[in-house]
Amino acid sequence: MNTYIYVIAAYLIALTIYNFYKAKAVKNQDDMMVAGRSLGVGKMVFTLICTWIGSGTFIAGAEFAVKAGWSSLWMPAGAWVGIAIIYFLAGKIRTFGQYTIGDILEVRYGRFARLFGAIALIIAFTTIVSYQFRAGGLILNIITDGYISTAQGQMLAAIFVITFTAIGGMVAVAHTDLPNGIIIVLACILSVPFVVSAAGGWQAAAEVLPAEHFEIFSSSFGAHPFLKGLSYFLATMFLLLGIQSMYQKFYSAKTPADAKKSVVLWIIGTIIVETVVIVIAIYGATYFWGKEFDPAAIILMTARSPELLPEPIGILLLSAAVVVVISTGMNYLLSPSTNAIRDIYQIFLNKTAEQKKLVAIQKILIVVIGLVAFLMIYIPTVFRMEISVLKYAYTAYTLYGVAITPTLIAALSWKRATKQAGVISILLGSAVVIFFDLVITYGFPQYLIDGDPWGIPSIYPGILVSIGSLIIVSYLTPKPDEESLKVLFPEKNNK
Repeated sequence: MNTYIYVIAAYLIALTIYNFYKAKAVKNQDDMMVAGRSLGVGKMVFTLICTWIGSGTFIAGAEFAVKAGWSSLWMPAGAWVGIAIIYFLAGKIRTFGQYTIGDILEVRYGRFARLFGAIALIIAFTTIVSYQFRAGGLILNIITDGYISTAQGQMLAAIFVITFTAIGGMVAVAHTDLPNGIIIVLACILSVPFVVSAAGGWQAAAEVLPAEHFEIFSSSFGAHPFLKGLSYFLATMFLLLGIQSMYQKFYSAKTPADAKKSVVLWIIGTIIVETVVIVIAIYGATYFWGKEFDPAAIILMTARSPELLPEPIGILLLSAAVVVVISTGMNYLLSPSTNAIRDIYQIFLNKTAEQKKLVAIQKILIVVIGLVAFLMIYIPTVFRMEISVLKYAYTAYTLYGVAITPTLIAALSWKRATKQAGVISILLGSAVVIFFDLVITYGFPQYLIDGDPWGIPSIYPGILVSIGSLIIVSYLTPKPDEESLKVLFPEKNNK
């Protein structure tokens, strides 16, 4: 145990020192929010991988793999398709080069779309940060053999991530993501042959695990396996297509060409890491099957088991689990604070605030949002409520993907979308998901079938209402004027 703790602690101390060093470069809003727009392809690729690969992959994705087997690939596959689509928009996003997706929403749909979009993002991203803290608590609990409780671990993870983010902003995030990304990729690739071999070889999983683990749509999904499996795919795809953390990284690139090139390598790295994590989870579960174990902790248990992994590889895999929590927590904590400062404070409260004041206020907001995220996971822990990182992740993905992505993609690619349609789409999409996933789920549980209201995942009614209202209202209202389209569709100037 001591070796694991000492090595990981030493690495975290090194990151902290480096963070303090890079924090000296934070002089203005550009540095804090978009790293001075200075990132080349190499740093872009690894910071994109670190932003996307978080505890949603190492904890929720692994938990899903233990419960559903190879069908769990439907969740990351949505991200792969989303990245492929983003490839065609990356250059335009960087050319626009602002700070938040709210900048895009306001250009096409007005200030209220920006405000409502910011609120939806803050809610969704604060939820994502909260389960990064949960993952950090699980990791500390396991590597200390229970000496640090999960609740105490959550607190320590929260303190570290909040402090780290507040000190250096995007400058620190992007630069520390380079070594973090390398650790993640190496740890995953090196672990696979050892875990598969220890579990009994490639054929062992089929001999040990239930038959539904090998179905295209696992019957463990519930009453409607196809609908449930596809809902995971759609939730991750719509999240990735509109996720602000990625757009901030594109804004941080040196050039539009760098942004576009980085997407190609990003999709390769993401496919490798997410697939490998599922392989490790499935064969780790094969080894532990029949014994008592926590599905959410399967990657951590695998890393700590000398029968499955040699100690150096186990340390590397545990380090990867630690850095994904830190990196993803930082990225998703920085994003909503950027929205709060850019889309609410600067637009509605103080348009002429000086740069030093903006940086100071954002650091305060990082602490406030971080504390809210911590309470979201700490209160259920104290009251011994059931906590599933997978459930937290799925709800956050769905809310964000339904509320923001349709209007955002339309803003970048569909000239007919109107202001009224954008605002209505955000409001109605958010309302439907909140109604299904919160009001019905917690207020009227008698209507739940296999965890979903009436057996229908909320992504379906949410997307139907969000996209439907966007299209219908756009055709019922006057076309956008040519002048308002020039910023995002500059080719108009050449006609």
